[in-house]
Amino acid sequence: MNFPLDDLRSLAASLGEMLREPLAHEGQRLLSDADLVNALQVVEEIGRWADAARLGLAGEVGRRSEPGTADVTLTTVYGCGSAAEIMERSIHVSGATARARLRTARAVTTRPSLTGYGRPAPFEHARQAFATGRLSLDALTTIVDGLRPLQRRCGADEVEAAESELVVAATGTATEPPCTVAELRVMTQTWALYLDADGALPDEDSEQRRAFRLGRERDHLFPIHGNVTADVAAGLQRLLDAHLNPRVQDRTPRFVDALIERGSDAADEHVPDPRTPDQKRHDALAGILAAAAASADTPTLGGAAPTLVVTVAESQLGRPDGVAFVDGPDGEVPVPAAFARHIGCHGTIHRVTLGANGKVKAIHVTDRVFTWWQRRAISTRDGGCVIPGCRVRAAWCEVHHVVEHSRGGLTHTDNGVLLCWHHHRTIETSGWEIRMLDGVPQVRPPGWIDGRRPWRAANRVLHTDLERSRPA
Repeated sequence: MNFPLDDLRSLAASLGEMLREPLAHEGQRLLSDADLVNALQVVEEIGRWADAARLGLAGEVGRRSEPGTADVTLTTVYGCGSAAEIMERSIHVSGATARARLRTARAVTTRPSLTGYGRPAPFEHARQAFATGRLSLDALTTIVDGLRPLQRRCGADEVEAAESELVVAATGTATEPPCTVAELRVMTQTWALYLDADGALPDEDSEQRRAFRLGRERDHLFPIHGNVTADVAAGLQRLLDAHLNPRVQDRTPRFVDALIERGSDAADEHVPDPRTPDQKRHDALAGILAAAAASADTPTLGGAAPTLVVTVAESQLGRPDGVAFVDGPDGEVPVPAAFARHIGCHGTIHRVTLGANGKVKAIHVTDRVFTWWQRRAISTRDGGCVIPGCRVRAAWCEVHHVVEHSRGGLTHTDNGVLLCWHHHRTIETSGWEIRMLDGVPQVRPPGWIDGRRPWRAANRVLHTDLERSRPA
């Protein structure tokens, strides 16, 4: 049977014309809710047929590129170094996409035998379901990636049984609907653990590939690369969860504008956070590192706790555009002077006077760190970051001088409040303002949150909340 290439070209053009108008933004907005979901399903079905064709052709490209399949391999004909490069250049996909398609295609591509008859694909049940449009590409990849390692360590019948059950779960039956890809992944992992308990656990090779490194600066940011073991990933995730404190009720509907309009204190709990999830995780990691550096269990460096050293000229310290320097991985890195003020707020200041020739003439040490007892008292009062809506606990917070130490502010509980790393770092620029009233913090929001900018009790003043909750 000849391959209907010309017919496919006509079909692709016709399909493009057919879908262009109804799937334009104006056409989509005219759909009812039911029709919108139905259209989603129909177009996905078209995409599944296209995925099956793409993967089938990718499998043939991979087969013809293998040495020994022909006198001249496909890579030689087109002057490419690999099958992935042929796909990159011919259909303009990324190398990662090309390699992923080729990897999955090998698992569902039939091969001719010496007798001329086709041999079943390594995952024949999945291939048949995928070829008929019943199995999505995501589901196929989940099954193949989960079961492929078992082929080297388990019997063929066992792997085939697992594959068959997973395909049924992914495509559904007359009485059971198809499972989600997330559920399918769990099922695949369960089968892998059942068939090969030792292989499903981390082996020595995977342990050897653990790594962590800090890259070089790029546009004032440092990339982090590496692989961590499952227990380290789980421990870090738990720390991030504790820091970010996700809550089910945070996902409930909110009427922020109405609460603010009525001046309700409840609006404090629903202040929008402009940070992305990735930015929140970054700020949580910063708090975790700061807490770890201050821990008594942390190894010392040069006889002292690991200390972040920031240097700034006195003439630069108070300027809005001032520049300071921090001792980074590749030497001194310029940072805004506001960073030095942030660090100095909860650290020790060493004031060094230099002579005209650079000689050290004098050193003055100013310790403005809140004591352990002061921090415990402030933590009891505030309970966590005082910015409304922030859920960072007291253990992860820094103590901020409400009146800066350089302006005469005392290192006293009446002048200290808890702020998380993010809000402490941005307190000068975010628009939030803090004041102390009879030893109790009050907070005023930026104008973009509440144009009236009223002073309100801080996020969690524990004893104030207790008194307010009791009936008169």
